Amino acid sequence: MTQTPPPAGSRSRARAAWAALLALVTLVLALPGAGGAALAAPPPAPRPAELPSTLRVGTEGVYPPFSFHQGSKLTGYDIDYFDEVARRLGVEVEYVETPWDSMFAALDSGRIDIIANQVTKNPERAARYDLTRPYVTTRGVVVVKDDDSRITKLEDLKGRSSAQNITSSWAAVAKRYGAQVVAVDAMDKAADLVTQGRVDALVNDELAVRNFLSTHPDSGLKIVAETPDVSESVFATKKGAGITGPVDEIISTMESDGTAKTIYDRYFGVEATAPSTWTVIGQNIGPMLKAVVTATIPLAAISFLLGLVLALLVALARLSANRLLEWPARAFVSLFRGTPLLVQLFLIFFGLPQLGLRLSPWPAAVIAFSLNVAAYAAEIIRSAILSVPQGQWEAASTIGMDRATALRRVILPQAGRVAVPPLSNTLISLVKDTSLASSILVTEMFRRAQIAAAPSGAFLELYGVAALIYWGICLVLSTIQTSLENRLGRHVAR
Repeated sequence: MTQTPPPAGSRSRARAAWAALLALVTLVLALPGAGGAALAAPPPAPRPAELPSTLRVGTEGVYPPFSFHQGSKLTGYDIDYFDEVARRLGVEVEYVETPWDSMFAALDSGRIDIIANQVTKNPERAARYDLTRPYVTTRGVVVVKDDDSRITKLEDLKGRSSAQNITSSWAAVAKRYGAQVVAVDAMDKAADLVTQGRVDALVNDELAVRNFLSTHPDSGLKIVAETPDVSESVFATKKGAGITGPVDEIISTMESDGTAKTIYDRYFGVEATAPSTWTVIGQNIGPMLKAVVTATIPLAAISFLLGLVLALLVALARLSANRLLEWPARAFVSLFRGTPLLVQLFLIFFGLPQLGLRLSPWPAAVIAFSLNVAAYAAEIIRSAILSVPQGQWEAASTIGMDRATALRRVILPQAGRVAVPPLSNTLISLVKDTSLASSILVTEMFRRAQIAAAPSGAFLELYGVAALIYWGICLVLSTIQTSLENRLGRHVAR
């Protein structure tokens, strides 16, 4: 059957309809907020010549909603904001998670290039560092327990205790109003101290506090006052680094095109909710156990072995009649036993760069732990050698052994049996001391627990899990110690 073609007028009307539809689709795609190619974020600009190809960005990772973890993923307002800044700059980002009290030390020592961690602009920081234009503004608030009616305004802080990061601007605000500052290393710990009644109040960023209260509805805390001054948050770099200029341009562009508001609304436009405790534990037990295998145990094992070798040399030098050997060994033991391990870590990691020697976190931690172990183990080995009867030296000499051979074949095997228990205690202490390595940017097991506890508030549960893991490691080491003692004492007369 032959089909009759449509009239020419019908074909014209069809073509006109298709043209109109195409024009409408094109118009919709061109509108702001619509889908399609026009919606894609602005392409990255060519990287400014003064910027490195990768920016090392310091951030806490335990300060929700600005910088925190969802499982193993680092996220937060500051993270999303700076990711967009870096994308538009055409540079890569390497986030270096650093405790707040070490943040500016890391910047000064060249460990990081820029800080993205809700840094409040103030005259002191502006004089010492290059600061960008503000990317978010807020106020400080005073937080107390729900049933505390003693503090209702800033002036009531006088004579009261306030939990603060001692290097933060909020600590300065609390001091200005007469509060006795109690040092903490994170806002979540400050809030916990107020909840427990150990301190009277805390002063912190309103956005961070409101996020905390919304995710911890049973915290028993309330906001009672605001600071009169607006707080301006900026990114901070070293003086003359040449980074703030390009970043300022990007911040201005993001404010103009609405990207900054979109990121802001993502974190502060809706009420946050907290996951259940079991969900938090389930999400983080894997990363914690992985950190045991990849950080805690290797760090302890390597440091102990190196420390043991150095300890033997120091012990023998302490026993030497040569003063040129004995006095330096004595000074070494006195220095490293007489100063805190945390101070030694900070001196090696943050102090040595000022002398031109910059070590990565892992080597710095290994050196500090090894030197500390050597100081204690040297005295254990020295006392074990001295516990071997003098007659053993004489007997070895009578059969023709020189002093070195006697030491190796007669004295040290006997001294080793005596030294095993105290040396095992040193190793067990070292396993637990590895938690201090988080202060110099090593992400070991306990740091994983801190990262997980910060946004969730599950301190008891997560720190309890960490304690059980340490306990399990120490039980294994104690079992090995007992087996080794039995083996070494098998042929000893009783």
